[in-house]
Amino acid sequence: MQYALYMDRIANCFERTRREKRAAFIAYICAGDPDYTTSLRAAKTLVEAGTDLLELGMPFSDPLADGITNQHAAERALAAGSTQDEVFRLAGELRKSTEIPIIFYTYYNLVLAHGEDEFCRRCAQVGIDGVLTLDLPPEYAGSMLAACKAHGLKNIFIIAPTTPAARMEKICAVAGGFIYYVSREGVTGERATLSDTIEAKVAEIRRHTSLPVAVGFGISRREHVAAIAKMADGAVVGSALVNCIGHTDGKRDEMIAKLKAKADELISGCPIV
Repeated sequence: MQYALYMDRIANCFERTRREKRAAFIAYICAGDPDYTTSLRAAKTLVEAGTDLLELGMPFSDPLADGITNQHAAERALAAGSTQDEVFRLAGELRKSTEIPIIFYTYYNLVLAHGEDEFCRRCAQVGIDGVLTLDLPPEYAGSMLAACKAHGLKNIFIIAPTTPAARMEKICAVAGGFIYYVSREGVTGERATLSDTIEAKVAEIRRHTSLPVAVGFGISRREHVAAIAKMADGAVVGSALVNCIGHTDGKRDEMIAKLKAKADELISGCPIV
């Protein structure tokens, strides 16, 4: 059954959070980190904590946009034997227990290994709502856009602080689901402070699109989320959550408790006050 063809969970998610006067909380973890069973448990924990949209990273050996925390997560998953088949299986199992949007955060090599149409078909089959392919620019995304459309998936694109207005317009013209604004130059990772240009950049993006705008990279504290809630439609947190998995020396119950506590802290910053 191709779940994604029948509903737009992403649009419904942002409509709901707007009505509730809060930012959407978007959580990232690497699928298969540190192993299949614990990763599925971690994903379910984030959903139960109140995550509005979940990004599942596909473990990859050469993650260009990922900082050291997420690189280590991919390494742990691959060392545990994670495969793309296992990632699809995890997503399908998770979909059985939740209706929140789930997207894949991936690199184009992993898409190309299947072929775009087959990759998108499998995504839809297990209930994935969208695909964020980090290293696929819009100029080369025509066939991927067509495959996503054929299978009811949203194709999510990133805009960076250095993206000029003309290119911003080009990205927004083909994007679906939401725009992911990368708030800092460089790679993913926790930061002590937020960039002071976020509000102006989000406003600029909104001049080119009616899609929701979510802000990620460097968001790691409740006060960060609370600040983003006043500027954008969603806050994306990855490394701060992934560190809960990576810094517990394999103690699974302690890991899950730490992850839940961090998610609770971050989600408490989502209401617009």
